[in-house]
Amino acid sequence: MEKLANVDSVIFDLDGTLWDATKLVCLSWNQTLAEYARSQGHESEEVSMDQIKSVMGLQIPEIGRKLFPNLSEEDRCQIMDRGGEIEFETIRTHGGMLYPHVEETLEALAHRHKLFIVSNCQDGYIESFFFAHKLEKYFIDYENPGRTGLSKGENIKLIMERNHLQNPVYVGDTLGDAKAAQVAEIPFIYARYGFGSVENYVAAIDHFDQLLDIIS
Repeated sequence: MEKLANVDSVIFDLDGTLWDATKLVCLSWNQTLAEYARSQGHESEEVSMDQIKSVMGLQIPEIGRKLFPNLSEEDRCQIMDRGGEIEFETIRTHGGMLYPHVEETLEALAHRHKLFIVSNCQDGYIESFFFAHKLEKYFIDYENPGRTGLSKGENIKLIMERNHLQNPVYVGDTLGDAKAAQVAEIPFIYARYGFGSVENYVAAIDHFDQLLDIIS
């Protein structure tokens, strides 16, 4: 297994890396679509779990275009905004599915590294994750395009600059994550258990706690 030396910090993606909230996200969006259909006086369509998984890691506007290509931009924005509200409430109440050994691994890593999250989500999503699972104590900072309007790669760079990081790594599960790490010019660790398929990385993990063997 590839080992990385002199790492001072670890920046994580969220969906497909720390947890799987697909089921709750799917329920939230279908509730939103039902509300929208009632307001328009027609039958509701639903999105599937596979559809939700296929857009994980994309920014919110792109998710809207892929899931609802036949709607106007105005209607898409309305649905995405309302969907986010329902999603946050659902996640804060029920939580997602943490991958095995996430909390104990984060606790061990936090003793020797600074930890961060950068995700392509709406503002409020990471906070809902923290609220549901009480994991904010392990993280120093986090960022998302809902708050900055920046790409994932630019948000990683922002975290690096804001926290004066010298040798960070990025851990994620999609091709977009790998490209973001490339933009930020930092090593990428591929979480193979997540949602995506990636070919270029410096190390890969099949279980979250394998990070303890890779990062020193």
